[in-house]
Amino acid sequence: MTTTQNTEIRPFTVTIDQADLDDLQHRLERTRYAAPAPGDGWEYGTPTAYLRDMVERWKSFDWREVEARINAHPNFTTEVDGQTIHFVHVRSEVPGATALLLAHTYPGSFLEFLPLVAPLTDAGFDLVIPSMPGFGFSTPVVDGGWTMARVARAYDELMRRLGYSSYGVHGSDGGAMVGRELAILDPEGFLGAHVLQLFSFPSGDPAEFEGFGPKEYAALEHMQWFQSVGGYNAMNGSRPQTVAAGLSDSPVGQLAYSELFESFGNGTSLVRPEQVLEQVTLYWLTNTSAGSVRYHYEEARARTSDQREPVVSTGRLGVAVFKDDFQTIRSLAERDNANIQHWSEFDEGGHFAVLENPDAIVADLRVFFAG
Repeated sequence: MTTTQNTEIRPFTVTIDQADLDDLQHRLERTRYAAPAPGDGWEYGTPTAYLRDMVERWKSFDWREVEARINAHPNFTTEVDGQTIHFVHVRSEVPGATALLLAHTYPGSFLEFLPLVAPLTDAGFDLVIPSMPGFGFSTPVVDGGWTMARVARAYDELMRRLGYSSYGVHGSDGGAMVGRELAILDPEGFLGAHVLQLFSFPSGDPAEFEGFGPKEYAALEHMQWFQSVGGYNAMNGSRPQTVAAGLSDSPVGQLAYSELFESFGNGTSLVRPEQVLEQVTLYWLTNTSAGSVRYHYEEARARTSDQREPVVSTGRLGVAVFKDDFQTIRSLAERDNANIQHWSEFDEGGHFAVLENPDAIVADLRVFFAG
């Protein structure tokens, strides 16, 4: 028996039931906090004092204002690879606009890109901003196997369905991984991937360290520190449903588990409390913790089952490195990516640079896609 995929593009409006907002408020009022660790600092994980402050902010947080900002743009859903995909699609009034897909990451969402809509469309970009399968309104996830490579293929199909014969992509972290997968695919008309990280690590070959200086060794130290505080990677990658049970039942648990917005508490994050709360509120109201944390598991399983040599991307790439983020080492990145045509570095911003230094992102996108 064959089935026909529904390729219809349907208008979508975000409308959260008031009962769900009331339930969130009641849960926040009844929060039971963990006993603080000695010193109540970030070295043990999310501090209790931080959560108390954020919960008080959350109680007066205006989701309806966020909802209005979302619905101020054209929202749609469609079915790709058997999965409902939600996306924002805004066309530029500039003649000959360049199509650009903005790929979000975890624990972010499409919300992080909404402030970029006006400056990027004014700069001549048609924007497509999807919610990854399992995130936000691209739910529920209908099957397993949603790796970044599969997301990349789905996004390419989405762009073709929207009528774009050529397009580029921008992303950070998970979005950067999707961008690199698109560079590997290098589909016809692909204009390039602008990413904030290329996750290239030492292979063990001593020759790779030839020419390393203080900058490269500092990047390695930062990488090791990043891994030492990234316990969520191990949990999501091995027992995603276990952690999802707690996140789905506790809004404050979801808030605490989103500590990446605070750069793991190293004091460098420029993300504002209200930006964190709008992301966490979206996760809570859509009950999407299970779908979002599963990517680490799917990626780990795919790597274990695939014994091929690492794939070198040949599609066009641009890299923007921000001061307080994972520091991509250029020589290692060029080992794994044969067509890096743009490299920039910025002194302000971190892992969520689109929230912290959006002007730099917009300016760098204009430079990269003008090339």
